[in-house]
Amino acid sequence: MQPANPETRAPQEFEKVLSSSATEVASFDRHERTPLERFQHFLHSSPAAVALIVLVLSVAIFGVILGGKFFSAFTLTLILQQVAIVGIVGAAQTLVILTAGIDLSVGAIMVLSSVVMGQFAFRYGLPPELAVICGLGVGAFCGFINGVLVARMKLPSFIVTLGMWQIVLATNFLFSANETIRSQDIDANAPILKFFGENLRLGGAVLTYGVIAMLLLVAILWYVLNHTAWGRHVYAVGDDADAAELAGVNVKRMLISVYTLSGLICAFAGWVLIGRIGSVSPTAGQFANIESITAVVIGGISLFGGRGSVLGMIFGALIVGVFQLGLRLIGTDPQWTYLLIGVLIIAAVGIDQWIRKVAG
Repeated sequence: MQPANPETRAPQEFEKVLSSSATEVASFDRHERTPLERFQHFLHSSPAAVALIVLVLSVAIFGVILGGKFFSAFTLTLILQQVAIVGIVGAAQTLVILTAGIDLSVGAIMVLSSVVMGQFAFRYGLPPELAVICGLGVGAFCGFINGVLVARMKLPSFIVTLGMWQIVLATNFLFSANETIRSQDIDANAPILKFFGENLRLGGAVLTYGVIAMLLLVAILWYVLNHTAWGRHVYAVGDDADAAELAGVNVKRMLISVYTLSGLICAFAGWVLIGRIGSVSPTAGQFANIESITAVVIGGISLFGGRGSVLGMIFGALIVGVFQLGLRLIGTDPQWTYLLIGVLIIAAVGIDQWIRKVAG
């Protein structure tokens, strides 16, 4: 039997619709973005840009008002000295918030670690170097407990760290007996505790080793978060923990490592704190929790996790420092500082929501 000639056979039923089908090549709607939309996309891809813009504008405004009094090398480095503690604690807070959590115990861990360093060196007679290591270990252990409760027990980070804040705060006062170790005693017996308070002069600029430590810490964390697998996993967990786990990320281990590292950084901040204030005080750093969150929020790091940069956090801390020193030099009431910082916090969250619409 001869096969039918394809040119003479009758078309089948499904082939009849082809004669009336569209023949145009598929194309995509190329919507021309407005300048505002391009700016919005730029901010979405560079979260720290908003904080940097605000920082530059703040410095420019106070520079115009105060002139050379504000732009002197001593004044600008004084701002760095004031934000050294906030910058280090803010780095710890940044790691936690990038995973869509929050840590309310950072300030208490910092102070307890400094108290452990002082008490171990003076009350128990340990070598100061060993006392410092013990203090760092206490901070890391507190962070580890936070991480286990959040990752393994699935408890909300807000509740866990709120409870840890109360526990560590009480432990701090009970262990120290509310005793302050004086500066002259530290100078005589354990000068290493005040190492980060020593000055380094460069012309008119005065930098402490604590400021240098803060800048190095931020630089290292920026590299780790942007150029290592661990850093990418931090962002992945914060963006969508379930998707990260399906992609092969050990979410529980990641969260524990983040909280442990956060605790260790807070303990390091406790060491820097001793050098900053010159003594070991159980009542120091009472506002570190709020100040670190303020720096993170103003720095453009999303409280929903998965987006932001540690550079933005340091810009946010510097903005607060510029406002505090600038308004003080002008001679205004200190309450104006809190008012303006409150406005900046609300504005930063509003801008974050506006930027997130790009991803949506």
